[in-house]
Amino acid sequence: MSKAKIIAKKSVQSVMNELQLLSQLKHNFIINMQAAFQDRDNLYLVMDLLTGGDLRYHLCKQRKFNEEQTKFFVVCIILSLEYLHVNGILHRDVKPENLVFDDKGYLKLTDMGIARQWKPENAQDTSGTPGYMAPEVMCRQNHGVGVDYYALGVIVYECIMGKRPYVGKSRQEIRDQVIAKQVQIKNNDIPTGWSLEAVDFANKLIQRKPANRLGVNGPDEVKAHQWFKDYAWDKLLDRQITAPYIPRDDEMIQIANENRRDSANEIDPESVLSLRRNSIQAQFGGYTFNGSNNNNNNAKPQSTNVSVPAILSTKAN
Repeated sequence: MSKAKIIAKKSVQSVMNELQLLSQLKHNFIINMQAAFQDRDNLYLVMDLLTGGDLRYHLCKQRKFNEEQTKFFVVCIILSLEYLHVNGILHRDVKPENLVFDDKGYLKLTDMGIARQWKPENAQDTSGTPGYMAPEVMCRQNHGVGVDYYALGVIVYECIMGKRPYVGKSRQEIRDQVIAKQVQIKNNDIPTGWSLEAVDFANKLIQRKPANRLGVNGPDEVKAHQWFKDYAWDKLLDRQITAPYIPRDDEMIQIANENRRDSANEIDPESVLSLRRNSIQAQFGGYTFNGSNNNNNNAKPQSTNVSVPAILSTKAN
């Protein structure tokens, strides 16, 4: 990562925050950091190799996924969120672009740039992606784990219906739609091949009011939903289930070639020159990590309940 680009985008805090969080985490369904180092011009982040492309890429190709495939994706996401929430972290930007396939078809949650350790007064933390951002974030209210489950609900809705529940050209347009009405999938709109349980799960996650949203009381109530009856959670956590959708080899080659293309945006010359100043370099102080010293190797959460009750979603009206 170019330091000059990071400075030009005013993203130093985000980059340093991501390093700090990733240094504490290790799980089968989040992207794990192996090493981090820097020189005068660049930051280097060594991560798990994920060659399957992101969920957005595959949604655009497939338009929709079937119920079996979607359930597998959702379980991967729930397990990643459970792990983060147990550790007191809100991801805050769960979306298809931040869910990447490995070569076995398992999804991993990536991009911790705007993830945060939860704090009780967080109404001003309004970062996120319109369309996946929970109403309480858009309306500048204190929030908890429910924001990540709302985003999961949008993804499930998108896999079922082929579109998001609320669409618009701006955050304001989407906010106005959310305020105007509660979108739900009606029984007569359920596509062929989808169960009532899957639709009920999506509908309960995209509730506008946090108090009504599935997940407000933590991950156990999400995992206990009827859609997951008799699901082998532990087997999937241990990667003992064959994924129902695996990116093809030719797709992985295409994705790799696209990722090699230089975005080629002009770097601001002033930002490049600023790297000569010690005060600028000091902003990247401590950007280093050696994964071999990371002893946090337990892929399973410390408990089945969110360890800090206060992190649970604010039960606002």
